Amino acid sequence: MFRLHHPDAVHVFEAVAPELMEKNPRSRAECWLEGNGTLVLKVTARDIAALRAALNMWLRLLNVAKEMQDLIKRPGVEDI
Repeated sequence: MFRLHHPDAVHVFEAVAPELMEKNPRSRAECWLEGNGTLVLKVTARDIAALRAALNMWLRLLNVAKEMQDLIKRPGVEDI
């Protein structure tokens, strides 16, 4: 289980939530918010290769969503 602490955890969660609807026969991901600033990711899989692939995908998705939130908060970046 991974916990991502970020002031915009709600927005990060909203960005990746559509991916939770995707079904995969070899792995399963759960993602939820704890409070306003913590996003929790739990990934389970049938085998180690599926676990590695699922973790790579989810950690990359969360990282990109977090980076985008950080980017739009930078001074000089206009709200879209």
